[in-house]
Amino acid sequence: MSEEVQSILPSIAILGSLAAVALYLTLARGGVAGSGAQLRAAVHVAIVAVLLQGAHFAEELATGFHVRFPEIFALPPMPAGFFVSFNIVWLVIWGLGIWGLAARRWLALFPPWFLGLASAVNALAHPLLSLGTGGYFPGLVSSPFVGIAGAILLRQLIRLTGHPSPLLSVEAESPPG
Repeated sequence: MSEEVQSILPSIAILGSLAAVALYLTLARGGVAGSGAQLRAAVHVAIVAVLLQGAHFAEELATGFHVRFPEIFALPPMPAGFFVSFNIVWLVIWGLGIWGLAARRWLALFPPWFLGLASAVNALAHPLLSLGTGGYFPGLVSSPFVGIAGAILLRQLIRLTGHPSPLLSVEAESPPG
């Protein structure tokens, strides 16, 4: 396995775990069932969360997250092109997820759930990384703002969902007799 591929494995493991939880929440909590006001509130918070994630990404890029994070695992730097592309792709996916959320599209809930989870984890991870490395760690300044937006988004999504999912709402047949 190339060193470049190895350098992205910690990020893939962490984000992959969060994506699995987001997929579970999408499937288990079902579609958008809340009121119009709840939906608008969730959409507004999601927009703020995406904008803050954009600022967070800019801070990480400017301060070398793609170099410093793999160093913790004794790995070479993440290729800058991959880091930039990966983040831009997710900003676009999150934007499309907001559009789907506003249109009450059930499967479009995956990106907002993932955004909320990833944002909330950032609020914990960057301060812990700073403590662990004994100083500033790339992304520290914006991480609390991202985390607050993520926590509020998760709360909004919980309020907005919670009805049986189209895939998991198979009614059990009662035995004859």
